[in-house]
Amino acid sequence: MTIQIRLPLLALVIATLLVWWCPVHAATEPAGLDTFLPKVAASDIVPGADRFGPVRESPRVAPAYRGNQLLGYVYLNSEYVDANGYSGKPIHILVGLDTEGTIVGVKLVAHSEPIVLIGIPERKVVTYLQSFVGYNPLKAAATNQGPPHPDIVSGATVTVLVMGETVVRSAVRVARALSTQSAPTSAALPQQRTVDSQAGAVVDWNTLLNEGAVRHLHLTVGQVNKAFVESGNKVAAERPEPGPEQADFIDLYAALVSQPAIGRSLLGDEEYASVSGMLAPGQQAILVAGDGLYSFKGSGYVRGGIFDRIELIQGAETIRFRDRLHRRVGALRAAGAPELKEIGVFLIPAGTEFDPAGPWRLQLLVQRSTGALEKAFVSFMLPYELPRRYTKVVAAAATAGAGSAVAASEPRAAAPAAAADVDVHGAAAGQDGPPLWKRLWTSKAASVAVLAVMLAVLTLIFFFQDALVKREKLYDRVRLIYLAVTLVWLGWMVQAQLSVVNVLTFTTALRTGFQWSSFLIDPLVFILWCSVAAALLFWGRGPFCGWLCPFGALQELSNRAARALKVPQLKIPWRVHERLWPLKYIIFLGLFGVSLGSLAVAEMFAEVEPFKTAIILRFMREWWFVAFAVALLVAGLFVERFFCRYLCPLGAALAIPGRIRMFDWLKRYRECGNPCMRCFKECPVEAIHPEGHINPNECISCLHCQVLYHHEHKCPVLIQRRLKRERRSAMAPPLAAESGAAPSVIPIAPAGTGQPGT
Repeated sequence: MTIQIRLPLLALVIATLLVWWCPVHAATEPAGLDTFLPKVAASDIVPGADRFGPVRESPRVAPAYRGNQLLGYVYLNSEYVDANGYSGKPIHILVGLDTEGTIVGVKLVAHSEPIVLIGIPERKVVTYLQSFVGYNPLKAAATNQGPPHPDIVSGATVTVLVMGETVVRSAVRVARALSTQSAPTSAALPQQRTVDSQAGAVVDWNTLLNEGAVRHLHLTVGQVNKAFVESGNKVAAERPEPGPEQADFIDLYAALVSQPAIGRSLLGDEEYASVSGMLAPGQQAILVAGDGLYSFKGSGYVRGGIFDRIELIQGAETIRFRDRLHRRVGALRAAGAPELKEIGVFLIPAGTEFDPAGPWRLQLLVQRSTGALEKAFVSFMLPYELPRRYTKVVAAAATAGAGSAVAASEPRAAAPAAAADVDVHGAAAGQDGPPLWKRLWTSKAASVAVLAVMLAVLTLIFFFQDALVKREKLYDRVRLIYLAVTLVWLGWMVQAQLSVVNVLTFTTALRTGFQWSSFLIDPLVFILWCSVAAALLFWGRGPFCGWLCPFGALQELSNRAARALKVPQLKIPWRVHERLWPLKYIIFLGLFGVSLGSLAVAEMFAEVEPFKTAIILRFMREWWFVAFAVALLVAGLFVERFFCRYLCPLGAALAIPGRIRMFDWLKRYRECGNPCMRCFKECPVEAIHPEGHINPNECISCLHCQVLYHHEHKCPVLIQRRLKRERRSAMAPPLAAESGAAPSVIPIAPAGTGQPGT
């Protein structure tokens, strides 16, 4: 048995033993305060502190001391609020408070945010978080001031907004629990009044506007351009919004529609009943509607489940909306209401401190592109307060126990956020509704349909490959078009590039608690993995590596361009080649071994894949990542698919189970390799051995060898058959002679006789 067969089988055995022998707890640790405290210095979170005291359970904090002097407390944000970010996994941040409740330190300790892992420098996120140092949430709430508004990190809008929100929301809970602020909670969140569900009646649009039940924010193009000029960002100021200065940029409306009279007036009885059915006891809902050039919804929520252009602010509480708590509305039903492009009802998340009878503000974030991945931001406020005629006075004690969504001054239990707030994989607590992954599948229905067509076409190519490869020009055009679609649409546009990180995450999940919902969050990646699994049974790894990998397509297309420009192609000597291709298996096994101890560390080492730089971020990244990706592509100009041949850990991961494929679809002649070596010389990844057989671990199923197999002018075997056939045809007598029949004679009659001649 040769080395190319032994190595993958040995790798499979080693990987299997490691999975079963490695303790489960080595792959993952419980993400709690006790986990992260030993990894940081006390002074990193609370300046001047030299040690942490024992962790307290109620509230769950660790006191920070300098000697015997108490300087403050440290807690973990994800133990108090829902900290799920763009990735659907918690963002863990250690926050330090002094004895007065002021934030004195913030440190990001763990996350799974892809935009930070693969593109945005973490130092930018750290700088953003440091903007909250010095903020006292309870003092701000007492004066009805909102949290700080630091510059948002371009390209990671959703991620940093979630981070800032969780820092502020958790700080107010911990500070209140520690009784560091003497002002009563009612000073921040008035409890003297509550919503009166019996007040009011159905009225028209103008009445709702005039009495303040519906509030309005109108922005013109000139006002927005002026705001960017005043922001001090010169690049943003130099890119003004086109159009007349007085043109409508956005008309934004907001209303509390959980109050029955207002809700029925704006939504109509049927729609209001549907919204009411979504609400848990005491839960509130607001309507946001807009028209004009700018969309208040944006596009971030489609991919991350979070609306990144609006947020609700009340005191120290910042409320961000997720798409599973959103209901689209077709039209406003109030008499005289305008026709608006965007109308939606947003549910206040369960467990949020929100007083519907108190004042709040809807903040609109306006963004402007200043570069390929850079954006500038300015914000505008739409203030709202429920008219007094829709409220009633209640006793303070009754308020605390009523169906209000506002929590009393007691802190929330220090329970995992997924249980206390909302679960990214399911509906909000206490509600019925489709989980996030189903919403994402619905929102990406068009992309799913396109990918399904791509997979169907590829399946037909493989099942009917004989008919295709016999037509060389047709095959070449089909392959060229398919690779272009894979690179441009599948890679750069929808960013469905599979990675070895997906393999490591899957194997970790098998050992630590598998959940389908975690893998259903990205529909295109899930479908691709299912198709890869099916293809492994039929053809091995080739269909993905040779047809569906965007970076593989980029390598092949760039090499085609190099060939057209007469760039010399290097043929790696076989002795060198067969010693280099096992490198990718070593890389994969190394990454797999690291993932058993720490998946996060393995993700860092997985940067050996240039997929993130070249495909996901389209080369918009730090220079060293770009230089590495470009170096691999440059090598591929001289040695086709250089990275695929020798370094790709994903290809190695797929080659190991690919050995179990059921069929061998690639045809060979007995003469292949002896004496003919044309396929060996022309294979783009040198998967064909000099003796003629194909190494299935290295084959990318490009079908080039099958084109040669059927080509009567390139394959020496067929050339000989064709020449023999042509010689036989040239030597054969005419058809008449072969039949033995006498030649036909047409009799001609002598002139004037009217009889046939002899």
